[in-house]
Amino acid sequence: MRDLRRRALESHKTVSRKARSRVVSTAGSNTNSAMASPALSRTASRSRQVSDSDDDYLSDGTAWSTNSIDEVLNSEDADIPEDVWKSELNTRIEQITNLKRSSTEGRADSLNAYAHILMARYAKNEVELHVQELLASMLRSVKQEATEREAVNALKALAVTVLTLDSGDIYDDMADQIKRSIQSSGCIGIKTNAIYTLGLAASFAGAGDDEILDVMAFFLEIIESDGASIDAQDDADVVIAALEQWGLLATHIEDLEDETEAAAEAFVEQLESADSGVQVAAGENIALLFEKSYTAAEDDDNDEDAEEVDQGDPEHPEYIPDGPRFIKRYQVYRRPDKLVQLLDELARISTRRISKKDRKTLHSSFADIRNSVEKPTRGPGYSTALDLDTGRAKGAGTLKIRINSGVVVRIDKWWKLMRVNALKRALQGGFTRHYDQNETVSSCLPFTMSERRTTRK
Repeated sequence: MRDLRRRALESHKTVSRKARSRVVSTAGSNTNSAMASPALSRTASRSRQVSDSDDDYLSDGTAWSTNSIDEVLNSEDADIPEDVWKSELNTRIEQITNLKRSSTEGRADSLNAYAHILMARYAKNEVELHVQELLASMLRSVKQEATEREAVNALKALAVTVLTLDSGDIYDDMADQIKRSIQSSGCIGIKTNAIYTLGLAASFAGAGDDEILDVMAFFLEIIESDGASIDAQDDADVVIAALEQWGLLATHIEDLEDETEAAAEAFVEQLESADSGVQVAAGENIALLFEKSYTAAEDDDNDEDAEEVDQGDPEHPEYIPDGPRFIKRYQVYRRPDKLVQLLDELARISTRRISKKDRKTLHSSFADIRNSVEKPTRGPGYSTALDLDTGRAKGAGTLKIRINSGVVVRIDKWWKLMRVNALKRALQGGFTRHYDQNETVSSCLPFTMSERRTTRK
């Protein structure tokens, strides 16, 4: 991949002194991370909606073909008997854990099939019986890196295993090896997938707040250095992964005041990236920081002492007069005027140097981000358009997910969007089934009773 900062210069974008100094300091160094990331290991999407990625590596003649797994994964009504998919899953578990009777390609195929089955079906009981052997074998595949494909599939299998188990005591078993892969692997695809897996493991496998903050600091260093800190200079996939997983982990920390200043500086700098995916991921993290800088007023809060008080938005469809007040607790970015100007430019960008699709993504994403920076109690998808039924502004919550059971989850907060994107990236088309059956997934995206709808028969 061509140097992102050089591309920025070619398109006449302003590049900060920090960015220029990093380019100069690394221009003469040769890294072992120049290998291009294959389609398998690229991020699923760089826009709001995380799209499902296809895999075509199941070719060993076992019970399920690629097409049949994709059918289960992407269809709510796929008619696969329970005993069939459980039998296939147990076969794959045996192939993964029995190293003496497996080849490199065979393990890669089995890891891929195992991960797809866990995405499509909630199989906690089956996995729990073999958890230690599975973790040991997957981590061995990651460590040995016999092939990039086997290691990447093992990382994806680890990620979906974490979400399936709902275990608070396996993070320590995984973290060290995954961190080593991020730092020292020679393959960009492995680094990228390891970042995603580490973020999920820290979120759902038992890391405490201190460890989560340490991982966030690790990811922030990757972002600040444009990937150079892990020998992946200016690789967009690596930077996007670090940005997205930093945002996911931030949703688990109640008070981010101490982390906000350095993070905001890094994210604002990444708004000048030549890659639209990097820009959107950085912008969404900025919106999250502003959202978290406001908290509900407490009994002992004095409006006169507060820097800013938000009574709520009267145009919001659920606005309650004299309802909750939100108080700004701290400053997110030292130059809010500069930030708003930059967000305005991205929301209206019209240069032909970027594709029409990327322009559309930037316009829609940064209109929301700018809205939240100016008024942090407004979440993603806030709309000032009038609702035909109420005659009032639609407000937040225009982004929605319909779950199989008839539940409708409104994505009206940035922290919800971060979690939805992370879960969809890991579970792909199986997300809604897991929301119905997997408490790990449903508990991190709660819905209000007003969001429940009756599904029509």
